[in-house]
Amino acid sequence: MFRRIRATYRKFILNVQLPLTLVTGLLLGTAAHAQSTDVPQRKQLNNKVRLNFIPVSMPQATYPSLDKTMGLMGLHYFIPFNDWLYGGAGMYAAITGDQGGLFTLGATLGINKKLYKSLYLDANFHFGGGGGYRYLVNDGGYINPNIGLQLQQKHYAVGVQYSHFDFYSGAIKSNAVSVFVEIPSLLRFTDYRHSQQKFELKQLEKDQLWQQPVVKNAQQLRFDFFKPIGSSQKDNGTPLRETLYVLGFEYQKYLDEKSFLFVHTDAIYKGLRAGFMDLFFGMGYHPIQSTYVDVFTKFAVGAAGGRVAPEGGLMLYPSAGIDLKLSQRFRLSTHGGYYRAIGGTLEAYTFGFGIKYTNFSGGTQKSNQTDRSNYRIQGISLSLENQTYLGVAKTDDSKGLKEVDLQLLAFQVNYDLTKNLYLIGEAGFAYDGRSGGYAHGLVGMGVKSPSFLSNHLEFFIDATGGAAGGAGVDTDEGIVARLVAGINVNVNNTISITSSVGQFIAPFGNVNATNINIGCNFNFGSLTSTN
Repeated sequence: MFRRIRATYRKFILNVQLPLTLVTGLLLGTAAHAQSTDVPQRKQLNNKVRLNFIPVSMPQATYPSLDKTMGLMGLHYFIPFNDWLYGGAGMYAAITGDQGGLFTLGATLGINKKLYKSLYLDANFHFGGGGGYRYLVNDGGYINPNIGLQLQQKHYAVGVQYSHFDFYSGAIKSNAVSVFVEIPSLLRFTDYRHSQQKFELKQLEKDQLWQQPVVKNAQQLRFDFFKPIGSSQKDNGTPLRETLYVLGFEYQKYLDEKSFLFVHTDAIYKGLRAGFMDLFFGMGYHPIQSTYVDVFTKFAVGAAGGRVAPEGGLMLYPSAGIDLKLSQRFRLSTHGGYYRAIGGTLEAYTFGFGIKYTNFSGGTQKSNQTDRSNYRIQGISLSLENQTYLGVAKTDDSKGLKEVDLQLLAFQVNYDLTKNLYLIGEAGFAYDGRSGGYAHGLVGMGVKSPSFLSNHLEFFIDATGGAAGGAGVDTDEGIVARLVAGINVNVNNTISITSSVGQFIAPFGNVNATNINIGCNFNFGSLTSTN
């Protein structure tokens, strides 16, 4: 049946009907985006960033060589639907035990209900995909229900929960007491329909809700090189001396003009068989800032692993570098650092470069005495998708299968450059298909038609590339590319349903798979200074 489906979609993609339909949509929808001079209505969401820790008991009865407990660190972003219901997405990474390299990505739905004064009931259900050693996680799908108490304070909250973590097709199944800390994250936004509209400060001053401090943030595409030293070892026990080439993404949010928080993740594309990745969060500081050059220092804590010797996964990563200002918004960032496992053998010097985009958003009040008088609405889309990959080539399946059908849970961010052109960043993890531990990280660009049929429909084409691998999926060292075409159905100004089909290939491996995706978009506009 899957072969028939695959053949049908290949014919559909190669057929001229889709390109013709896309062009027709572009022509018919042109009039739908006439700009308005109305001041956009400001909205806000009191979101939460949660860090939690779950001690997971390992199946020693079946696998006596394993460490007794794996410690999982979780990083989650929650959005409130009302005063008691919330949802969001998050990642887990192993930081203690012997499962370094185990990473997951999942979606969460939860409730938070006041019991007495500052004491709240907090319960949620988290589902996702991921893994490390495939013999322990099998397909990679897992569930993680939690229930417990939360103590809320003005600027933070702490809690304790009873947690169940279960790779339901694998061997890891555990009950535990977990702890978490949560900090608020205010998102100021407006309707996505205002995207790319421009405003002057005197227009925005009519609405006092926009009279809020400007928030500086930056996004960076990173190209790093890790040079292993010391006792670093591969997963087969031999010394690790090859330079690792990694592709990464970093987000920075400034606390003031010189200090910032950041989170970044990397995935390997050369140097080892695909499967190595990391996740870090930390703090940075600019000791020197000038007209053309900014100097920075950073310190990060996180997790890393995959294709290296078994270890806990906890990592420290101090670094320093220079940002060369190419324009008002763009910087060429160079950096060097030291990459070190705590309680493990992985150790490396790092160096690399990146392209950084800096913006000032969320309000109209001055930042660093700079007069910001011109603004536009930056369109952003956050997507959660189920992705199907048909006929994915494998190298070492335990049943001798040469191809499998994969199911992935993926999170995508689209950042509009114009009304019809946007940048793409995506992470996806397998939850079904005998490939637990397979993941990908993609970046690229997309083009979409103007909305038509009363702004309810729009077509798009996305072209992305990046790094992918793990679980015996035959991507060689990890370089992959994907081209998809699809349609968005706009439910309202904020929510849309997205579906697409395309092809996913590893040019240096044997993966050449038909890809089918369906998901949900959260679309919004962020007020951004243009001077």
